[in-house]
Amino acid sequence: MALRSLQSWLMPVISRYFLSRQRLLRLRAKAERQRQTSGRAHIVHFFHQADDPYSQLLAQVLPHLQSRYRVSFETHCVDAPDDAAVPERSLLKAYSELDAQRLAQRFGLQWPCTEPPAEQPSPADVANARARRKKWGHYLGATLYYEGEWYWGIDRLHHLEARLREWGLRTTPGQEALFPSLQYQACPSVPQGTRIDFFFSFRSPYSAIAAAQIFEWARHAGIRIQLKYVLPMVMRGLPVPANKRRYISLDAAREAYTQGVPFGCLNDPVGKPTERGLALMPFAEMHDCAEAYVMSFMKGVWSEGLDAGSDAHLKIIVERAGLNWPAAKDILASASNDAHWRATAEENRLALFALGLWGVPSFRYEQTSAWGQDRFWVIEQALHEQFGTAAHTSP
Repeated sequence: MALRSLQSWLMPVISRYFLSRQRLLRLRAKAERQRQTSGRAHIVHFFHQADDPYSQLLAQVLPHLQSRYRVSFETHCVDAPDDAAVPERSLLKAYSELDAQRLAQRFGLQWPCTEPPAEQPSPADVANARARRKKWGHYLGATLYYEGEWYWGIDRLHHLEARLREWGLRTTPGQEALFPSLQYQACPSVPQGTRIDFFFSFRSPYSAIAAAQIFEWARHAGIRIQLKYVLPMVMRGLPVPANKRRYISLDAAREAYTQGVPFGCLNDPVGKPTERGLALMPFAEMHDCAEAYVMSFMKGVWSEGLDAGSDAHLKIIVERAGLNWPAAKDILASASNDAHWRATAEENRLALFALGLWGVPSFRYEQTSAWGQDRFWVIEQALHEQFGTAAHTSP
């Protein structure tokens, strides 16, 4: 208990600093000074996995990026990541092909890719590239590394472009990002009772980013959000390597900043805090406060450093959602409630897997489903196709 209390106290202090925008900007400035001192050119390293759809899309885009900025690219061919980095490899393979098709259609790219295959790298070259990627702190293909910072896929190019513009490297003034992150736009009129399923985990920072936006969007659109909570991967026995945890936290901080979502003073709710949080979901739903409760919990653990494992902090989360704390405490003390929410979480996990998905946040509207806080536009596009005109963006 004492160790948990010490961790609970230290984690918000450390994370507030580690994930702050100020620290990121200082690191970027330091990297630029070191680059200038060493006389290095502006080089972006591309870790290309030939059989990965995201790598194939990114390879198409790099010439566009190079024409916009005074940078050069160095390609490193890597093989597939370890199982620990992709715990559901077969699902990822099938979904990445569907996702690549959607990205290509939205942004005017080519899929399937018809470029002739490049010369096969030697096993030694692949091993060296993998070792370099690991040394620099990543684990996936379709990644770009520029002076201490990682960017995965075309989804994160807007962060890299912003950084290159900051250093005055664009060749033509006034250029917008190749792939701006546009989501939660005005929705066409939809029939009453239209529903979107929102699969989330209390331990997922990307779920927290989505939760900060989806409920307000849905209210304006007249759409009902059906909450589908699941246990975090690590609480289901799936490994999350250290370099993956680190990249996700840093990437989530960038994404939250871009989308205007408070984030970074966190208190990891793994284990008991998540269990206590989920145990109160049926209570919140019964009182029609589930959305308010989810937002309060996410805000508490991801931007306020609240420890949901403690009564004092969970009381704050519960009461500002409009719920009664003494009643909530009685529910937490009831063993029968534990079986109820666990069964629901497992039911939701099975429903998620039935969609061909495994990670959160994920969304489903009728026959359309998508994974990732940066994929809500897939759901919006499905709504527009059914009830309005879909927008299209190309580089």
